[in-house]
Amino acid sequence: MNQNLEKKISKRLSYVLRHKPEAIGIELDESGWVSTEDLLNKLNEHGTPIDLTVLQRVVANNDKQRFSFNLDGTRIRANQGHSIDLDLQLTEKQPPDILYHGTAHKNQEVIRAKGILKMNRHHVHLSGNQETAINVGQRHGQPIVLEVNAGEMYANGHRFYVSLNGVWLTDHFPSEYLTP
Repeated sequence: MNQNLEKKISKRLSYVLRHKPEAIGIELDESGWVSTEDLLNKLNEHGTPIDLTVLQRVVANNDKQRFSFNLDGTRIRANQGHSIDLDLQLTEKQPPDILYHGTAHKNQEVIRAKGILKMNRHHVHLSGNQETAINVGQRHGQPIVLEVNAGEMYANGHRFYVSLNGVWLTDHFPSEYLTP
């Protein structure tokens, strides 16, 4: 399968599993899971020709590991980034002292003034390394990586979680926790 087709399918999966399951007539459970068989049937009915082998390849090859199957492969969900109300069953975890946030250079001034809000998502997303943050920032324009004093935030009562694909999550980070 070519990379363009994989990317197109990945974007479609992100849309239905993170934002609009009703667009293809599926219902996610309270934790975001849906039957793999139902997902495949509904994707095919709504113009995305896909079989289990292709779905498995897209999930395995997704550079950000956005999706997960359950242990027996009968259910699938997006790991984070949802704009719909779900309980992702995340466990609080102490973060490393420094985490990173990749964004476009044009956003830096606002972020330094106001911090970062989760907006219409469940959490603010942070990276454990600069390389990942650069990749994230490139999606929005000229990238910049901001360092977040996550250890200090945690010590001051802010909660952190880690998604299945290693993305650090928090509700908000105030600008005072950004390094200069």
